[in-house]
Amino acid sequence: MGVRNQRVAGLGQPWQSSHLMLLIPVALIALITVLDIVTPTDIVLGPLLVIAPALTAWFEGPWVTSGIGALTVMAQGFVGWRHGLLLSRNVLVEMAALAVLSTVVVSFCVARDRHRRQLARVRTVAEAAQQVLLWPLPTRLGPLQLACLYLAAEEEAEIGGDLYAAARTDGAARVMIGDVRGKGLPAVGEAALLLGAFREAAHQHASLPRLAAALERSLARYLTDFQPQDEAGERFVTALLLEIPDDEPIIRITSCGHPAPMLLGPGNSVTVPSLNPAPPLGIGLTDPDDHTVHVLPFGPDDTLLLYTDGVIEARNRHGAFYPFAEHAAQWADHNPEDLLHRIRRDLIAHTGGHLGDDAALIVIRRTLIPRPGHDLGHAFQPQRVPPPLRTTEPSRPPAGS
Repeated sequence: MGVRNQRVAGLGQPWQSSHLMLLIPVALIALITVLDIVTPTDIVLGPLLVIAPALTAWFEGPWVTSGIGALTVMAQGFVGWRHGLLLSRNVLVEMAALAVLSTVVVSFCVARDRHRRQLARVRTVAEAAQQVLLWPLPTRLGPLQLACLYLAAEEEAEIGGDLYAAARTDGAARVMIGDVRGKGLPAVGEAALLLGAFREAAHQHASLPRLAAALERSLARYLTDFQPQDEAGERFVTALLLEIPDDEPIIRITSCGHPAPMLLGPGNSVTVPSLNPAPPLGIGLTDPDDHTVHVLPFGPDDTLLLYTDGVIEARNRHGAFYPFAEHAAQWADHNPEDLLHRIRRDLIAHTGGHLGDDAALIVIRRTLIPRPGHDLGHAFQPQRVPPPLRTTEPSRPPAGS
């Protein structure tokens, strides 16, 4: 009952606020009417009454607006009657003009409400499409805590060319984040294709380089069939592929032209590893040996931030880039959900609510590493995190693909 009452109260607040605001145009009509009566007849204030329906249309619908419009016409007639000029040509013309102007305002109000309903339907469809395309990441994946966020640059849109996905494999978690070049439906189509390919290939290939090569082949087939001739070679996807073992305090990363992740450690430390990225997916690089696997330390209570360039390239009204690393370091000790909430609020404040590009973020935090011979559902034991080495291992021959 408590939740239900809260919902009812929440629904009632806009209604009460709107009807309280309705007192403003009513009071305005009364004030103009009184002033028009007490002033000399050569001073005409009646035309000012049109302000009332115009103001009402800002926060009410067409029916209430038309009622306020009718009230203005009656008020003008009352002023004419008080002056004994109700049937005079001037008063009749003023009343007709108020009626016509009120009708115009109501017409705009009807068109606005129709547009709002259409926009609401579009947003509903976009939200449904986002749920189908971008499956929400689980909050828990083995020993990992996850949180994800998608911010569309277009106010009317919920989805775009940024993408992310995660998959659970034997003894590890694999995560992908990417950014499709371009916008609109073609970008959404390429994002959907790559997400589907990753969800299938993540379980079939033993190494990240072979996984990247499989994604490249899937995207190449799609582009061959659907890429316009005038855009040949211009459609590609930057992607970051990660593999996080359950029982090792490390993370393996392969970059396909995507920005390096940000590692938040104890003491609000921030590390951005130097990667050797391969070209983006869609360029035609299908040899796994051309993809480098970077191995970085990732121990208990470390936090990894994955992001697209819509975050690091966000600007404020003065053209200054968003200081992502500096601000994220302040909240390094927060849980993934809280960290993501603070970054979202800070990013929107920095840009004034107007992103220049879609932005996607994933926060991954490792909890504890299981003891050898135990499942993830049993006891955990912290292990010492190796020193922050910047080691790179070449792609190893897979055990199988």
